[in-house]
Amino acid sequence: MKPVWISSLAAAVLALSALPLYAQPVLSAKSGTVAYVEGKVYLDNRPVEQSVTHFSEIKEGSVVRTEEGRAEVLLTPGITLRLGENGSFRMITNRLIDTRLEMLTGSAVVVADDIAKDTSLTVVCKDGTVALNKVGGYRFDTEPARIKVYKGSADVRIAGQNILVTSGRMLSLAGDVASAEKFDTEDTDTLDRWSHVRAGYMQMANVSGAKYVRDNYYSMQDQDMWVWNPYYGMYTFVPSGRRRLCNPFYSYCYWTPQSVYGAFYVPASPWWGYGNGNASGFSYPTATPTSGGYSGTMSSSPAASSAPAASSGSTAAAAAGGSSVGHGSASGGGRGH
Repeated sequence: MKPVWISSLAAAVLALSALPLYAQPVLSAKSGTVAYVEGKVYLDNRPVEQSVTHFSEIKEGSVVRTEEGRAEVLLTPGITLRLGENGSFRMITNRLIDTRLEMLTGSAVVVADDIAKDTSLTVVCKDGTVALNKVGGYRFDTEPARIKVYKGSADVRIAGQNILVTSGRMLSLAGDVASAEKFDTEDTDTLDRWSHVRAGYMQMANVSGAKYVRDNYYSMQDQDMWVWNPYYGMYTFVPSGRRRLCNPFYSYCYWTPQSVYGAFYVPASPWWGYGNGNASGFSYPTATPTSGGYSGTMSSSPAASSAPAASSGSTAAAAAGGSSVGHGSASGGGRGH
């Protein structure tokens, strides 16, 4: 039997030549777009409704709050914040060159698939000020106040000291300064697993999104961007450059507009390293629930199998809420080969 990812990839590739003209890239000068919500989510105490035609933008000073709900927020290109139930954060500044937010209550997972040039993200949580400076995955909790670095590294400023927190370590962000300590990266909860599922759908939607940018916005290929993919009913990330970009947190890779074309549409060449539809050395990571969390390979994505049905209201985003996969062992990182 062929690997199940082949069917998912085939469905994604089928959409490449038919993506509608309204699947346009987003080059915003601001951070903070509420891209997806489940349940009760509020922006400045106004309910945020799920819509494929309007997405709420978070202004400076605004507060995003959940009750029995979750929210996916696009920050700088390549960085996503996923807020859990009964959580909230305040946007301090929303400029791409200096995005700052403050965790107020609850928990959030921040996934940095790329940190674009001339952009920065700082998260204030209780007594700590955290600057994320590397691709990876991070979790912020307010009770108890702490940061967990699953993959990557974070510079923490607390009590007049600077502390570097690296992969597999966590640091208290309340009270007196303590040293970073190890934690079990396989010990996950529903927020971690939901973030993993959402990241998987975002990665699957990247293939057709990258192809569309390559065909229609050739001059914009040197910029990281968020792209709306109507077949998946969601935003996806499209990085710049010639090689695909891989995040060691979930082991997911994103195609650039140039690399996706080389992988699926041109014969093999020394330049691309792929050809004739065979992306040498690349397989789509997918997630399978196990008793210990993430098994390391991902089953067929509902997002891919139902992609053409997005116009009838069946979207990957809607399917994401019911899945429950955990963290995986991740290796490698940076821009792949």
